[in-house]
Amino acid sequence: MRRALLIGLVIIVSGCSTLALNLWDDLYGISDPTRFDHPLPSTTLSYQHDVKPILDQRCVVCHACYDAPCQLKLTAYEGIARGASTKYIYASSRLLATEPTRLFHDAQSTSDWRAQGFFPVLNERSNTAEANIKASVMAQLLLQKQAHPLPETDVLPPTFDFQLHRDQQCTNIENYSAYREDYPLWGMPYGLPALSQAEHNTLIKWLEAGSPYEPPAPISASLQDQIELWESFFNQDSLKAQLMSRYMFEHLYLAHLYFEDSSNPVFFELVRSHTPAPKPIDLISTRRPYDDPETERVYYRLRVHKETPVAKTHMPYRLDAVRMDKWRQWFLSDDYEVTSLPGYTLETASNPFITFQDIPSYARYRFMLEEAQYTIMSYIKGPVCRGQVALNVINDHFWVTFVHPKHQTAELSTTFLKENANLLKLPAKDSSSAGLLNWISYSRNEQKFVEAKTKYLNEHVDKQFKVTLDLLWDGDGENDNAALTIYRHFDSATVIKGLHGGKPQTAWVISYPLLERIHYLLVAGFDVFGNVGHQLNTRIYMDFLRMEGEFHFLTLLPKEARQPVRNHWYRGSTDTVKDYIYDYAKAYHGDTSIVYTSQDPLQELYIKLQDKLAPVLNTDHSPARGFEAGPIRALLSDLDNISGIPASLLPQTSVLALHDKNGRTEYYTLLSNSAFTNISHLLGDQDRRLPQEDTVVVAYGLVGSYPNVLLSVETDQLAAFVNSVSTLENDADYVELLDEYAVRRSSPRFWRFSDELHQAYQQANPISFGYLDYNRLDNR
Repeated sequence: MRRALLIGLVIIVSGCSTLALNLWDDLYGISDPTRFDHPLPSTTLSYQHDVKPILDQRCVVCHACYDAPCQLKLTAYEGIARGASTKYIYASSRLLATEPTRLFHDAQSTSDWRAQGFFPVLNERSNTAEANIKASVMAQLLLQKQAHPLPETDVLPPTFDFQLHRDQQCTNIENYSAYREDYPLWGMPYGLPALSQAEHNTLIKWLEAGSPYEPPAPISASLQDQIELWESFFNQDSLKAQLMSRYMFEHLYLAHLYFEDSSNPVFFELVRSHTPAPKPIDLISTRRPYDDPETERVYYRLRVHKETPVAKTHMPYRLDAVRMDKWRQWFLSDDYEVTSLPGYTLETASNPFITFQDIPSYARYRFMLEEAQYTIMSYIKGPVCRGQVALNVINDHFWVTFVHPKHQTAELSTTFLKENANLLKLPAKDSSSAGLLNWISYSRNEQKFVEAKTKYLNEHVDKQFKVTLDLLWDGDGENDNAALTIYRHFDSATVIKGLHGGKPQTAWVISYPLLERIHYLLVAGFDVFGNVGHQLNTRIYMDFLRMEGEFHFLTLLPKEARQPVRNHWYRGSTDTVKDYIYDYAKAYHGDTSIVYTSQDPLQELYIKLQDKLAPVLNTDHSPARGFEAGPIRALLSDLDNISGIPASLLPQTSVLALHDKNGRTEYYTLLSNSAFTNISHLLGDQDRRLPQEDTVVVAYGLVGSYPNVLLSVETDQLAAFVNSVSTLENDADYVELLDEYAVRRSSPRFWRFSDELHQAYQQANPISFGYLDYNRLDNR
């Protein structure tokens, strides 16, 4: 009986869907997905000048990257034409990998996207004004918002669901009437104020006209010259040059490349093509950058990046004559030979120490070091927009420095790396549908590699080099990539140049093999569309790599100080983890040659690091920037020193707009860094929380891509604001703080604040600017 009822229900639902589809076909004709492959030209309305700015400022702030609701990406016209999908990318429990759905990569037409399950949000039926509005999900959701604006209340009702892993309601036009009836307040923009009447009218007029589009202006002759120059560089015929270009592609394929500083930069992507210049690009699209291109010769081409830049994925990377000269020197002038090119079998292609063993490790390391912020940032921004699985393996606040490439330690010994290359296999060799227990073999390999490296160190420390701060890269006296600070914000993170935030929770020293493995683990080899085994293996392997970076740092301390620091960093860890860390360090017999004079060598080492790297430390985010007045700086310093329970009650990322009476506004970011007994476990974060050790960091400018709260404070209110933060005791106190200073997502002045924020951000940082993402805004 149950089975019969279920079958009957399915038949009824299917029948209703078919009936609804037939109704729309009768009213407005058969849907034609090819309609927007060749969109109507713009006439009275310009997409680029009238429509796109509204979409960027009001829609892209929620609809970008993989975590765009319903995969509806509004960062490009092609994303709007592609439409939406009910497929949920962040399904961490899936047993098998799913097919990737990367815009501009995994399909080249709307018909192809329809075959992959995407449905239209624009009208694809007959091109009439009535059909373009009534048969468009996008138009209907905008009209719904005008008919049902937000309730006039500070905190929106629980009928709005802002949970990160909420069930998304992805409606097509056939089911839209049911959506509107069930969720009348869920018009677009979702959970934010409606567009202004002028903005609404512009978008409706554009949709009514059939969503016309004109491409952006063609690139200039000078940019075309640069494209030809660099494509010529990337596509030289020698085997040495071809291997170099493959290496560079596997590290730069996520970069947004540009040629010159400009208030309106044009960005490019490095892609693989079947065709050389000057022929049109025939894209080679694979799941990973090192997957088999299935062509006799790969050509590396520069393709214009068409999407609106957003902070969570934008990684600018400059190409200029100085950089080309360095690359020629490192990769093409050294005395080494390449007699054959490596293949693309997964076992070897996923291991850069095998694939690129002919290229001197010094060249590879210098390449990654030169733009170390980009290299580290690509771990965080590149493969994912929601990286909790990977990011709960790092602390909320830590510093990163690098082994100097001039020291031929085990890390840069070509012979050592070749001998141990097979121990450096990465989880990606098991493809995107991996078993859950594969990490055990990686653990054994990692231990063997550490043993080999430790043996090398024991044999060479004090004989060939001493453990001093001279082992650390100083940026050659001019490169501010030598020191980085990383902040984790739950499931996202930010990398900034310099050593910021006072005493960090931990610190790493990164060597070449460690830097390379993290890239091939979390960037080149990570698949957001992979299964649970792939993601679990990636997370556990990253545990090993974090410990390795921490071990390098601890070797700078006196031998007797290392274990107490390790104990503090790994309070409450299981014996297995502790043994792993202890064995790691016990086998190394060397002592530091750094002279310590205090009873707190760890804090002394942090100070020595700052002194050593002072000539190249970047201070762009120092809270001393912005307002120069002494009282304001003193109050910001007080805010920066808040810790404990008040810090724990703040969200992880708050944007603070500070206004003075003369109309000047400076923006700061308040970061709440959560403390844990340890981060060596995948689950149970809350059981390991230490809120009494949480800290607040004040950074000048914008840090982070996902603000949780927007704050607006007058300078003559700053003392009261700092006092309110420092005396927070519970959630009720925090809500009172919001009542006084927050620009909530429900505020009538929300969009004005947002526009001013983005305008200031873009004016101050035209190259690195990207729109913030509002999917993490609190509703409190």
